[in-house]
Amino acid sequence: MNKLKSAVLYEYSTKIRAMGIFYLIQYLIVALIFSIIAICTEGNEIGSNALEFSSVVFVSVIGVLGYKEDFKALIQNGYTRKYIFGATICMFTLLAGTMALIDTIIGNSIHYFNGSYFTLYGSLYGYGNVFVNWLWLTVLYLMYCSLFYLAVLVINRVGKTISLLIGVGICGIILLVIALFQFVFSDEIVSKAAEFMMKAMGFMSDGTTNLFFPILSFLVIGVIFGIGSYAVIRRTELK
Repeated sequence: MNKLKSAVLYEYSTKIRAMGIFYLIQYLIVALIFSIIAICTEGNEIGSNALEFSSVVFVSVIGVLGYKEDFKALIQNGYTRKYIFGATICMFTLLAGTMALIDTIIGNSIHYFNGSYFTLYGSLYGYGNVFVNWLWLTVLYLMYCSLFYLAVLVINRVGKTISLLIGVGICGIILLVIALFQFVFSDEIVSKAAEFMMKAMGFMSDGTTNLFFPILSFLVIGVIFGIGSYAVIRRTELK
């Protein structure tokens, strides 16, 4: 347990500085934009919404760039791939939870003082539950961390050329599925699929909202990516 804790703290500590720089730059830019717009519009408009999209990009980059350095350092210090994977998932969870907390507090604060600003969560579900807001963002960020971690593991395992072919194949499958729903499947099947997707995001057919469903959906998708990552990292060699 102490060994895993040390690995988690090592990986997390290497990301804290990058996270601090990210937020410093982001909110300096946001403050500048808001100031300019406030002067030009006499404070009647706001220049940006859903700043959480920037955090999604950041955690995705962390999922990619954090792999080789952490893997090399930990493997050279005697950590098994099982420990490295467990430490990485714990680090992703801590990072996602920390960033979700910051984004929830700042986003809701900005909205409180300026009602024309909308957070990503608030624009979909409103502002009634700050805890669920934080939890929703946490699993969303964690899902993207897991996705891009799996992507970089696959690229490292099979090489860039095969990874590119896999990416093209996945894009082709997505386009095929879209075409099937648009031109082949019946209206009933399309309607049921759309209803399922809406329910997965928490929007029920009776007009109510179930906030448990999107959290569960993101978590399940993240777990699937995590299982894939573990299957790959067990055979991963540092290149």
